[in-house]
Amino acid sequence: MNERRLVAVLACRNGGSRLYGKPLQRLDVNSGWCILDQVIQNLRKLAPIQSIVLAVSRGIDNYVYSDYASRNNLPYIVGDEVDVLARLLQGLRFSSGTDLFRVTTESPFLCWQIVESAWNNHVTYSYDATFLDDIIDGCGFEIITNSCLQESWNRGDSRHRSEMCSLFIRQNSAKYKIHKLDCPASLRRHDLRLTVDYPEDLIVARAVYQHLVGTGNVSSYELHDIVQYLDANQELVRLVSPFTGDGYSTMYL
Repeated sequence: MNERRLVAVLACRNGGSRLYGKPLQRLDVNSGWCILDQVIQNLRKLAPIQSIVLAVSRGIDNYVYSDYASRNNLPYIVGDEVDVLARLLQGLRFSSGTDLFRVTTESPFLCWQIVESAWNNHVTYSYDATFLDDIIDGCGFEIITNSCLQESWNRGDSRHRSEMCSLFIRQNSAKYKIHKLDCPASLRRHDLRLTVDYPEDLIVARAVYQHLVGTGNVSSYELHDIVQYLDANQELVRLVSPFTGDGYSTMYL
């Protein structure tokens, strides 16, 4: 690959048994600012990311995402609901991406500060995949080459083509050149969650967002500040504590 092109492809759909329409749930009820708005704001400030593409699931429930893309001047593709990996690959092809930047559309508080250095090392050392795993649930990311993802789809089964799009790579780690990023111990907090899968997660995410609004740091937040806020508001930590055990134990399985 002579010229690398990092593209964020965001898998979008409204289904879900625990909380419907998670990406469009509002972080700010009054303004209408939603989780997907925050995710895209995070991505747009990252210089290495050259395009953001919505990978929308087929189905009438998901038409709202094509409307969202049009309103926000974002390209989008529509693909299979179950085969998430195929949708991600379709988005990469559509945008001529050589590498995928992978975050989920229900995680509004990305650890954005290390993305540029992670991308530089990913290219310099020719990694197949770069993972930020050992961090608060919802704050990590993955960078994976298009060729590696295509091989995952070709050689994997239905489970590997689901939302666990890096599972084949992780299960065959000896075959690939993988870089796992380190983060400070203060952010390796398995008692915290900053992803939205349950109504209780949404309560926490809204509280964190309002805290950031109050400090004027919505677009340039520090995760350390969010951790301090949660530590000072233990009722929020207790609210999501029933979900942390299963969340971390099944995150990449």
